[in-house]
Amino acid sequence: MKNSILKTLVLAVSLFFFSNFVTAQKTTQKAVIKTFLHCDHCKECETCGEKFKTEMLKIKGVKMYELDDKAMTFTIYYNSKKTTLQVIKEGISKLGYDADEVKADPEAYESLDGCCKA
Repeated sequence: MKNSILKTLVLAVSLFFFSNFVTAQKTTQKAVIKTFLHCDHCKECETCGEKFKTEMLKIKGVKMYELDDKAMTFTIYYNSKKTTLQVIKEGISKLGYDADEVKADPEAYESLDGCCKA
């Protein structure tokens, strides 16, 4: 009797964790967003590089990002239940950078270092 209750409990707990894992996998989305970097050192720039490190993850729902400065793309991993791709693009725009069809916010662009502007 105790053995069957223990087996049932272990099975229930296992199913619970597995279902949460599967649900988490479904909500994490990946998107590649084209941008335009005006210099070849934005990732290392004292201003822009720090801005990426601190501000990108403040965009609601963004879990992780990768900036490929040679391809001029952001690869964004985000929770689709917490945000949309459009909101993320607008967040990137507010940092002063283009994000696909969303152009950089003019005020944010003006606040970039001189080397990071065209």
